[in-house]
Amino acid sequence: MSAPDAARWAEPVYLDASAFVKLFVPEPESDDLNEALAGLTDVIVSDLALTEMASALGRRTREQRLTREEARRLYREASKLHASAHHAELTPPIHRRAERLMLSLAMPMRALDALHLATALDAEAATVVTFDPRLREAAGSQGLFVAPSIA
Repeated sequence: MSAPDAARWAEPVYLDASAFVKLFVPEPESDDLNEALAGLTDVIVSDLALTEMASALGRRTREQRLTREEARRLYREASKLHASAHHAELTPPIHRRAERLMLSLAMPMRALDALHLATALDAEAATVVTFDPRLREAAGSQGLFVAPSIA
């Protein structure tokens, strides 16, 4: 991910769980992602991403890669960002849209990925930030700009 790449991210920007987790849990792309998001004003974070964040932190705790207290602290930080971002809630119409996507797209989609894509579309996101290959392909097929560019 480079600065020129991030400059192309049209707002609003939707963060899926794979991106949201990287903002708080150090992973190879974390620093670049944090830098790319700096200065953006219209970032969408769904309730689903926050729930998946809790799942990721719980898994790392069970694997003894984080202490319970570290996981709780990271979750509190994630909750603060979620509260300050544009919210996208799962609603029955979003579930129906996700179901239509899973039944109509040529590429296979898991339910959570379809829910993220349907949520991004409903929120009228211009850019979807994801590190999930299937979601990247599906979002691109729906005309969304997908970030970051992965070589």
